[in-house]
Amino acid sequence: MQKNTYKWTDHIKVIVPSLIGIFLFMTPVVTEGGMTIPIAILSNWLQSALQDQLSAIMMIIIVVTAIMTIIAKIAGKEAFQKTPFFQQLFYVSTFWTITRVVAAVFAIMVYFKLGSEAIYGPDTGQLLLGDLLHVLFAVFLFAGLFLPLLMNFGLLDFFGTLMTKIMRPLFRLPGRSSIDSLASWVGDGTIGVLLTSKQYEDGYYTKREAAIIGTTFSVVSITFTLVVIDQVGLINMFVPFYLTVIAAGLVAALIMPRIPPLSTKANTYISEAEGDIEEKVPDEHNMLSFGYKKALDQAKTETSFYKFLKEGCQNILDMWMGVAPIVMAFGLIALMIATYTPVFTWLGLPFIPLLELMQVPYAEAASETILIGFADMFLPSIMITPIEADITRFIIAALSVTQLIYMSEVGGLLLGSKVPVSFKDLFIIFVLRTIITLPVIVLIAHFLF
Repeated sequence: MQKNTYKWTDHIKVIVPSLIGIFLFMTPVVTEGGMTIPIAILSNWLQSALQDQLSAIMMIIIVVTAIMTIIAKIAGKEAFQKTPFFQQLFYVSTFWTITRVVAAVFAIMVYFKLGSEAIYGPDTGQLLLGDLLHVLFAVFLFAGLFLPLLMNFGLLDFFGTLMTKIMRPLFRLPGRSSIDSLASWVGDGTIGVLLTSKQYEDGYYTKREAAIIGTTFSVVSITFTLVVIDQVGLINMFVPFYLTVIAAGLVAALIMPRIPPLSTKANTYISEAEGDIEEKVPDEHNMLSFGYKKALDQAKTETSFYKFLKEGCQNILDMWMGVAPIVMAFGLIALMIATYTPVFTWLGLPFIPLLELMQVPYAEAASETILIGFADMFLPSIMITPIEADITRFIIAALSVTQLIYMSEVGGLLLGSKVPVSFKDLFIIFVLRTIITLPVIVLIAHFLF
């Protein structure tokens, strides 16, 4: 049969790039700062090397994106017809055009410290342009360049086939989504979103599947979880803390795909074709051999190093110019609301009786942090640190990690990506995840303390 049609070079084409991809994105490496992955090491090195220039670089990228978007809008859809990639990147809807212009104005104001301190202050604009966007620049550069190693040489096809019998019945997802989750878990939630968006664009996920994976499985990395638990002064409890996060996250992952808004998403692909949810293994194969055959077939389609580099560079530009303005615009507005208004205090009021019922100490102070994580995941940990009760700090830290959707990173990334979720969807999902995971976390915390 077909087994004889593969050359030894086809096998090498699957194995070598996939192993390099696994090493870069998924292999834990112990460093002085704790456990991380090679992509994160490269990212940290670049951030250190360009520390003084990165704010200016990101400001320029955001401004250039806005200018090119305005040019494309004025010139019309045909302006970039000869280069479909740039047409798709710069010719966007009026809403996203305005968002990019607002982001450019914000970036200039923050960089040159113009206007109100509410915009360029250390807790708002500087936190984004001087910190988060540095991380995104470096992570996007390396993740974008090397993402094809995970996606184009059969690794996803192989793992996807093996994981089908677990992912489909439990989470209503194709098996290949397990790689997105793993990349997020070991690497970074942003990497999971990027993988998901790219695969949705390439026609591997339906709208419903992409929305579920992007909002439920782009989990917070081990590295960042360490930062959160360290911030609240409970680093000695990292193992039970992380197991609590996994337990709460699994409960949410089982429930979220089965309720609105995720359950109501269309089961159609990006091309509007109806989703085929059957993933059958032919009679002449077992799961392992069929997965490897699919990997070989995928790797055979990769024919040139130039194509690999071109796709990597397009990924980088897509992330920098498609995502950074969204994070700048939405992230800054959310942080200003969180820092200078009592909105999140008011939003936390309904949680006071719930926390008191669950016997959580300092319920009122804790309630103020519950929904502020929608602006930025690190804000609840910073706000809860002065509270004396270890159990309360533990609960809020774990909750902030399991909420997943925060606008300064994953939320902004999802809105900037092709994954079909709206701002309203993200807020509803954030609240639902909070309601689902809070009782699980509190229950475990009462056992531990």
